[in-house]
Amino acid sequence: MSKGIFDEQTVLITGAAGGFGRSASSLFAAEGANLVLSDLNSDGLAELAADLEGQGAAVVTLGGSVGEEGHCRETVELALNRFGRLDVAINNAGIGHDPAKTADVDSKQALMTVQIDLMGVFYGMKHQIPAMETAFKEQKRPGSILNVSSAAGMGGAPTLGMYAAAKHGVIGLTKSAALEYARRGIRINALCPAFARTPMVEEGLLASAGGTPEAEKQLTRGIPMRRVAEPEEITRSMLWICDPRNSFMTGHAIALDGGTSAL
Repeated sequence: MSKGIFDEQTVLITGAAGGFGRSASSLFAAEGANLVLSDLNSDGLAELAADLEGQGAAVVTLGGSVGEEGHCRETVELALNRFGRLDVAINNAGIGHDPAKTADVDSKQALMTVQIDLMGVFYGMKHQIPAMETAFKEQKRPGSILNVSSAAGMGGAPTLGMYAAAKHGVIGLTKSAALEYARRGIRINALCPAFARTPMVEEGLLASAGGTPEAEKQLTRGIPMRRVAEPEEITRSMLWICDPRNSFMTGHAIALDGGTSAL
């Protein structure tokens, strides 16, 4: 039986019960990874874990919010206590806010968006990095962190201004940390997808526009491919970015946007 790319490695994924997180969890499990899964949706997390365990994966879960530093610290502790190592961390958890022009964005929603989408990534890296740094120093075992930003983190996003601001922050944090730890065995990159068929898009943006094929057409009018991505189109790239053989890549913000950034 051939070995998977991530055999014996431990992969931590936040927002695991959602669209990208669920897909990524399945793909990494299929490549032999031990999984540490986090999500605010404890019921969805338990359902996902049961499915993956039924396929033979080793999985531990922790319900909670990445907006709380203690939760992010506990996910790393869980990885070390259960599997003895942390090799890959995917800081994927994120939320949006109701579409509105900047002056009309609800202030509580704005703060919550920054707390989850930006501070959640910061809290994650704050505790993931020391574990990986120790592993490299003591065992020469490299680590990889992938932060999920957005195409909205690479340009303006009318009516999604605070979401875009938080996702811009993720890219800045990613690049800064990548430079800080480039010689310490940790690769840190960001992934910037455009609209994909996830619950956040289907139950948020599309639903608010009526949820019709015409609404989806309007949503994707600025994407050269004129469609939304399927979750697996995004999450398969996560395997490549985090692949230990992809060992010279760090500090990048990688657009998966159907050609939008080529305009």
